[in-house]
Amino acid sequence: MNGKAGLIHHIEINVSNLERSSEFWGWFLNEIGYELFQKWDEGISWKLGDTYLVFVQTGDRYLNDSFHRCRIGLNHLAFHAESRQQVDVITEKLRSRGTGILYQANHPYAGGKNHYAVFFEDPDRVKVELVAPPDS
Repeated sequence: MNGKAGLIHHIEINVSNLERSSEFWGWFLNEIGYELFQKWDEGISWKLGDTYLVFVQTGDRYLNDSFHRCRIGLNHLAFHAESRQQVDVITEKLRSRGTGILYQANHPYAGGKNHYAVFFEDPDRVKVELVAPPDS
């Protein structure tokens, strides 16, 4: 087995509005170290190391059924942060961009007393989490 066996190669997410999602995800992913990787009429991707995230415009015939994380399928995407400070900086930037913080009453410990993170949603309501290392 090589050193990459079992690691995620890429994740592809269908979105309702590629332009809106590209703006949202491009900002966030650039903030945490991803770089633009691919771009074409119906999609865009960002890459960090050997893993990339792809966002593709959903076809018109599928747009009526919106995403909800409580249905079968994806619940959320969680990303490692460099530190608690990065979680705090991103939290403030999210607020200034008008993005609501989930579980506000328990922020930044909504995941538990030893789990420092910010939770928020993308334009299609996919929940996103940015988690600080435990000892930061």
